Amino acid sequence: MNDLIDFMVSSQQTKEPVKIIKPELPELTVSEISFEIKRFVESTFNKVRVRGEIFGAKRADSGHYYLSLKDENAVLSAVCWKGVAAQLAVKPEDGLEVAATGKITTFAGKSSYQLVIEQMEVAGTGALLKLLEERKKQYAAEGLFDASHKQKIPYLPEVIGVVTSASGAVIRDIIHRIRDRFPRHILVWPTPVQGDGAAEKIAAAIKGFNDLPESGKIPKPDVLIVARGGGSLEDLWSFNEETVIRAVYNSKIPLISAVGHETDTMLIDYVSDMRAPTPTGAAEFAVPVKSELMLQIANLENRMKNGIFRYFEERKSLVEGLGRGVPNLGQVLLEYQQKLDDKVDRLKLSFKQYLQYKNGQISQLALRPYYIQNIIERKYEAWQNLSIRLDNVSIESVLRRGFVWVRDNEANTIYSVKQAQEAQNMKISFADGMIDVSVNGRNVTSVKKIRKVIEDENLQTDLFDM
Repeated sequence: MNDLIDFMVSSQQTKEPVKIIKPELPELTVSEISFEIKRFVESTFNKVRVRGEIFGAKRADSGHYYLSLKDENAVLSAVCWKGVAAQLAVKPEDGLEVAATGKITTFAGKSSYQLVIEQMEVAGTGALLKLLEERKKQYAAEGLFDASHKQKIPYLPEVIGVVTSASGAVIRDIIHRIRDRFPRHILVWPTPVQGDGAAEKIAAAIKGFNDLPESGKIPKPDVLIVARGGGSLEDLWSFNEETVIRAVYNSKIPLISAVGHETDTMLIDYVSDMRAPTPTGAAEFAVPVKSELMLQIANLENRMKNGIFRYFEERKSLVEGLGRGVPNLGQVLLEYQQKLDDKVDRLKLSFKQYLQYKNGQISQLALRPYYIQNIIERKYEAWQNLSIRLDNVSIESVLRRGFVWVRDNEANTIYSVKQAQEAQNMKISFADGMIDVSVNGRNVTSVKKIRKVIEDENLQTDLFDM
């Protein structure tokens, strides 16, 4: 024991109590005790490996990452300095289970301790796969993987843009395969394909190709290939990042993804317009084989020539068959010419006979000039008879024969005694003039007499209706 304890045993005779005397503890300042704790913790836990789930991860403007690791019972604060963060294969993200290697240190200002991360990897593939599945569901719900959004890959692009690492076998394989199949203009946008910042640079390259002007000095690609060779899920994780997924979705240029091996499926494969199993496969999807295309064109040309030949042969046979059913055109023409000559002769004869007939009529009229005079005389006699008959029925003629025409003051013809009685005055027309007659009780009889004369003569009443 560090403390010295003195025992004083009393005699049984005096029966005095035993006294224990302890020395006083040394006083330490807060800084001193914090330093002792820091030295103890850092010397004891200078190299630890901690497994836990990340939560509350955030990247400061300085480039440092601040996060926490948790399990069912405890939480451990952690920090990853900028230089180390740039080398991490996986970016710290909430919900990701990792194994972090580093040292425990204390922070006296807050009486806290934290893990300074020097290395970090996913704690098993299962954790990454779980995160991958969650992201896949999220992006699918947003419609980023919809087939209706996918664009058609051009059959024979003029310019092909490639986003990949400038060094390595991937770009060499793509160039070699395109050169073998159908040489095209290839533009390479070199980017890191792994590590911190790789996702942002891949997304920037895709956007950069899309932003090229249509008629600029650098030709704008007709199709893009985003490629990377094989690797672990952690190595390929950049192609599952949101910034890459959205850059691919927003690309106006059709895009082929070729990440990893055939069995590797990243989220970029779901959003791209076409997925290739390998970078070499992407080159094969981008361009056809020139020799095969030339052979196909030659075959089509031969088929077209043969088809045209058969078509004209069939039409020739058809025309010949129809020709056998057509009579001798020269003979047909002669027959119609003969019919025409006959009709012309008949027309001439008919016209001649018609002229002769008209000449005969004219000659007969010339020999009998009195014929027209006769017609005129008959027509004149008929006209005279009609004139006499018309004069006989005129008003003047009737009045000259002793009849009179009786009318009221309004010149309406009076036909009855009743009309005469109702009239105030009457006008009686004679052959040599007209007199006015007043209607009163004394001369009604005279009126009746006049009416009787008219009725006895059976004169038509319309003669007085003038």
